[in-house]
Amino acid sequence: MLLARTGNAVYASDGADTEALRTTAAELAQEGVETRLGGHDLERIARASLVVASPGVPPSASPLAAARRAGVDVVSEVEIGLRFLPTLRYVAITGTNGKTTTTAMAAHLLGALGHRAVAAGNIGTPLAELAMQGAPPDWVALEMSSFQLHDTPGIRPDVGVFTNVSPNHLDRYASADEYYGDKQLLFRNATAESQWVVNRDDPIVCRLAAQVPGIHCGFSLGDEADAWYDVGTQRLFALGCPLLRRDELALLGDHNVANALAAALAVMLADPAHRTPEAVERLANGLRTFRSLAHRIEVVAEAGGVQWINDSKSTNVASTLVALRGMTRPTVLLLGGRHKGEPYTALVPELRRVKRVIAYGEAAPLITRDLAGAVAVEQGGTDFSDVVARARAATLPGDAVLLSPACSSFDMFANYEERGHAFKQLVSRVGPGASEGSAPPRR
Repeated sequence: MLLARTGNAVYASDGADTEALRTTAAELAQEGVETRLGGHDLERIARASLVVASPGVPPSASPLAAARRAGVDVVSEVEIGLRFLPTLRYVAITGTNGKTTTTAMAAHLLGALGHRAVAAGNIGTPLAELAMQGAPPDWVALEMSSFQLHDTPGIRPDVGVFTNVSPNHLDRYASADEYYGDKQLLFRNATAESQWVVNRDDPIVCRLAAQVPGIHCGFSLGDEADAWYDVGTQRLFALGCPLLRRDELALLGDHNVANALAAALAVMLADPAHRTPEAVERLANGLRTFRSLAHRIEVVAEAGGVQWINDSKSTNVASTLVALRGMTRPTVLLLGGRHKGEPYTALVPELRRVKRVIAYGEAAPLITRDLAGAVAVEQGGTDFSDVVARARAATLPGDAVLLSPACSSFDMFANYEERGHAFKQLVSRVGPGASEGSAPPRR
């Protein structure tokens, strides 16, 4: 819509044809956009002056391949937004896990300093939408996926943050190194004045950032760094300033301590005014008031002595490992969805507290094969209500049920949010557990 409203002739197409897409096409038509559903006019695309790709479309897709063969530039929606917002001040965050929470934290902290700040990009609000609103916000915390980085040649943040990296999206990338290469594009326009926040505890991140020009600052959960967690005093520090005690951060898991360190450090580096004693106190208060996001290790209920946790956002093995490390109760783990190319055997070292795995969806046979002998596994079929019922039947008071799928949601749901909402709705109807008169746990 932004391109159409600024006088450009726009053609939009999608290979699918659904009711939701027809609604979108009708809205675009009102803006003067010509649309096509159920296919693409490749000759027309090859004659375009610019192609804007949805991040979910792989570079090998026929419309993008046709554009590149014809020498047409292919860019992301973020790139369009940046071109229309040339003076935008923004912190860009990428990584395999934690980037959404870190982005939301950064926006929250910028707001705590009195700025009009927005979280945008992969977190949900399109940057182009902000460009249509007239006056831009003071600051944007911009979450960038590997797909978006691939097609955003103009990325040049005030501060860039690299939270961590591990193999992901191997259903799209030929190798982990190819995926890492797209993540590394965060640094594509680095200069000596650029500012980077990197995870000192992640050797791959450190390697990818090692030769990048600019000012490098790091965060760590164990070693003293520009931002770090002092285990002895249980305090978070940034740029030599004590921020808050660990028990004042209302988030589960050490990974969220790392996210808080990364966000606070990035915001402090973004402007010298963010490093005054008054500003540091405001940042500390911002960390105290930040709450966990939906679908990210979100405790949704305590029923019959059983804790139910929604971590639907964990769509890869590495993020499920993070969730498992934070579990303190005997756990029934719900794994499944659409396979993304990673072996589930990597979960085995962190299954110490897992009493049973319910494997479901398209990936269920692979999960069962990979975890056989390491933990009790049962397959829960393709009906999500059956999955939750099986989990309930396997619990005793004092247990936890963790939805942390390590898979995408696309076999059963439109996205991870829909999966998380379905889980929460089913949990709200959960009856008594196995110890209270239901069927005995499956052993």
